[in-house]
Amino acid sequence: MTVQTDTQGSVTTVYKVTGMSCGHCEGAVSGEISDIAGVGSVQAVAATGEVTVVSEAPLDDAAVRAAVDEAGFELVGRI
Repeated sequence: MTVQTDTQGSVTTVYKVTGMSCGHCEGAVSGEISDIAGVGSVQAVAATGEVTVVSEAPLDDAAVRAAVDEAGFELVGRI
């Protein structure tokens, strides 16, 4: 559960998501998380199940969980 401040005004958080197996899965998860207010970028990697999110401020885990659920996958938690 690590939240690191990268550059001034941004926070990078890495989440573990289960069920992703391809580029389409990565796109679905990234698209849903990108819709959360304050999110600047999202990179999902199906091979590792890791989703890296850069945001203006720490995100509400419930909002991230809801976005991942909407994409059809399961948020395990922060890495």
